[in-house]
Amino acid sequence: MSADLWPRVCEELRIVIGQDAFSHWIDPLQFRGCEDGVARLAAPTPFIGNWVSQHYGERIQKLICKSGTPVVRLDFTVLDQRMARAPAVPANSEKPARYAGAAAQAPVATSIVRPADTELPGSPLDPKYKFDNFVVGKPNELAHAAARRVSEPGPVTFNPLFLYGGVGLGKTHLMHAIAWQIQETQPEARVLYLSAEQFMYRFVQALRFKDMHGFKQLFRSVDVLMVDDVQFIGGKDSTQEEFFHTFNALVDQGRQIVITSDRPPNEIQGIEDRIISRLQSGLVVDVHPTDYELRLGILQSKAEAQARLHPGIEVDHGIFEYLAMRISSNVRVLEGALTRLFAFASLVGRRIDMEMAQECLSDILRASERKVTIDEIIRKVAEHYNVRMADLLGPRRARSVSRPRQVAMFLSKNLTTKSLPEIGRRFGGRDHTTVIHAVKKVEELRTIDAQISDDVELLRRMLEA
Repeated sequence: MSADLWPRVCEELRIVIGQDAFSHWIDPLQFRGCEDGVARLAAPTPFIGNWVSQHYGERIQKLICKSGTPVVRLDFTVLDQRMARAPAVPANSEKPARYAGAAAQAPVATSIVRPADTELPGSPLDPKYKFDNFVVGKPNELAHAAARRVSEPGPVTFNPLFLYGGVGLGKTHLMHAIAWQIQETQPEARVLYLSAEQFMYRFVQALRFKDMHGFKQLFRSVDVLMVDDVQFIGGKDSTQEEFFHTFNALVDQGRQIVITSDRPPNEIQGIEDRIISRLQSGLVVDVHPTDYELRLGILQSKAEAQARLHPGIEVDHGIFEYLAMRISSNVRVLEGALTRLFAFASLVGRRIDMEMAQECLSDILRASERKVTIDEIIRKVAEHYNVRMADLLGPRRARSVSRPRQVAMFLSKNLTTKSLPEIGRRFGGRDHTTVIHAVKKVEELRTIDAQISDDVELLRRMLEA
């Protein structure tokens, strides 16, 4: 077996999966050699070994075989923990400026042994998602300012930073931008970014492989923990228990936590009250849907990058304005439309005019017609009648709550494609017969009560706008 077998395999893996994924998953491994058709590798924890085996095992096996050493399977063992674990950080060791004070003030009871300074096995960061190319407008200016603040050196000013909003509004972009900025300005800081689903998966794997010590050591030794889409731990009691304790341990040590969700903390279903309280204890920021000006700015910014990829493509005046007006669903769809438009123009050798835009993007333009969701209806009705969303979904039967609830059910039936049972489930698990009664009641009231009729019409116009 050639001595440079593993370095050559690693080099090819680095090219195929990218530097970030390589650093997070492959670099921590130790290659122990091949014997009797078995390639032996050692991982810092059972979780990392199992994850690499599932996601990269087949590719590693093929690359080893390609290098001239036939193997039929990979065998992962766990590194000696005495070798894998670094000693505690000395009291006078140099820490990033932001965290030095907080660590010094942390009680001895919460101090932990920090693992070796290897790359943290989190989700890879996208180099396209940085502050430099984040287009700021009125709907996202507060979220952008808050993200900038938590990425700066200095004391933790709000913890956690909780960003919420719909799909494709820039939450993930800001999360990546925060991580990149901290890594560039505070290289000693340990930043771990991952999705809530990954947090749950790692927790389950740690239980399965009896490696809870390694799990706790990993998550409670970071300087910045960033969890995307936290709503996915709703209803997962054991995961929430561990998330709660991890959250408290990091806050007690003055570490920064950044979290995103598709809704505010108090509207996440299946989350324990104590976790909701923790999520609300910092700064909660709504990343609002984009407006026309912000969409136009995003298109103009992204078009510059597309023009560099496809030089010589001419774009007629008014195309970006047309797209910004017609495609209002989310930024990802907007960027996808622009990418397709430039690629199409480059392939067929045409300028981008209105006819081409409508032809090339016909499916996106049709799909971007306004679609109302039950969540939007509940939110708008609650705002209009000045009641809490939780009351609309809860058991209260007072007229001040039941009538708005009936209006919301009526609008859900008429403005969405959801079935009656689906609507009932969304309104606190009610039966479909309750929805039928609500719809009939509002239809009846609209003929005899001018106020109800006006309310329904106003809400319909606002939701369809």
